[in-house]
Amino acid sequence: MSTIGRANVDQSTNEGASFMHLARRAWCRTYQTVFRIALPVLPYTEPRILEHAEEVPAVLQKRSIHHVLIVTDPGIARLGLTAPLETALASKGISAAVYAETRANPTVSNVEEAASLYRESTCQAIIGFGGGSAMDCAKGVGARIAQPKKPINKMRGLLRIHRRLPLLIAVPTTAGTGSEVTLAAVITDDETHYKYPINDFVLIPRFAVHDPEFTRGLPASITGQTGMDALTHAVEAFIGRSTTPYTRKMARQAVQLIHDNLLEAYECGGNMRARRNMLSAAYKAGVAFTRSYVGYVHAIAHSLGGRYGIPHGLANAIILPHMLRAYGEAAAPKLADLARMAGIAPANALDNVAAEAFIDWVDRMNAALGIPKYVTGIRRSDIPEMAAHADAEANPLYPVPLLMDRLELEHMYEVVAGGMFEDEN
Repeated sequence: MSTIGRANVDQSTNEGASFMHLARRAWCRTYQTVFRIALPVLPYTEPRILEHAEEVPAVLQKRSIHHVLIVTDPGIARLGLTAPLETALASKGISAAVYAETRANPTVSNVEEAASLYRESTCQAIIGFGGGSAMDCAKGVGARIAQPKKPINKMRGLLRIHRRLPLLIAVPTTAGTGSEVTLAAVITDDETHYKYPINDFVLIPRFAVHDPEFTRGLPASITGQTGMDALTHAVEAFIGRSTTPYTRKMARQAVQLIHDNLLEAYECGGNMRARRNMLSAAYKAGVAFTRSYVGYVHAIAHSLGGRYGIPHGLANAIILPHMLRAYGEAAAPKLADLARMAGIAPANALDNVAAEAFIDWVDRMNAALGIPKYVTGIRRSDIPEMAAHADAEANPLYPVPLLMDRLELEHMYEVVAGGMFEDEN
């Protein structure tokens, strides 16, 4: 029996053995079917791509914008990466207030502090400058400016903003999140450590700067983790049940680019061809998952990030192969498609063989990028609450190939922990 087959039987995650109540299963699939039918008419947009940050002032001048807020993080600020943009803005008479306190998992406090700075500085536009955290924080600020009387936690879920944001420009400095093209922002509650997504079409930035020079100085570890984050986006979007020809095309292209370029970018950070290709991969994966959504990898990763501060890309990378094995036969045909397309498996390989080859390749990539096999530091006592959050986030929204309930998700935390728990040491 293949590894996928054994995982499917041993973990009891096949459709027939699922604990999920039949009525809830029917509700989830009905919800997802309605969403899939509506996909072609939903108001998705894509940002206009700028090649260099020096193009941003002209965009602002055209809209008579004279004051902007730049949202970034302490690491970016220490490296002075925003300096060229600030200089370009100043040369055109545009002032920039800088909020540089965004955490690795941006919090409600981050959003509120940055929104206050926006108002105090009479800003008219927002620039998210950094990785996914900075861009998510910038989106949160835009939401709070658009809805000044609505707390950010009241916007969690789907389509809760309802109003147009100030002009939002994204400047990614990592090639992973694809946040410059997504309708999502993920925010963490400071008090409960609950990490939740906000999803609304108005959160899609109107412009994005794709300059690989901003990624040149990334530490190899961040290059690897964010690259595997992009892979997770592409794979989860592709194997889900709400795909379209366009999202499948974008996901395939993203996987191919990551297969061909991530190790090169990791091992030779100055290779701008590989860096540019990874920016393209992250963008294409973002296009795919913002329309076709993600799956349980993300739901679990969000709960781990909220509870323990684990970087999102790292959590996704570790969880991905474990969850793909748990999906078993439900995901095998589509994983096989990706494996054959990327040259990971022969064109004539059987689905189970090709799918297993794809998952093995993910394992090898993680090892080559210095990413561990298991998540350390999980407390067994935290699992029920985290699984409940993951269940609430994913069901019924995420069109996963195989439905799981809270108890099955609890088991997945045990799997990704490798059976080792902090409160048992």
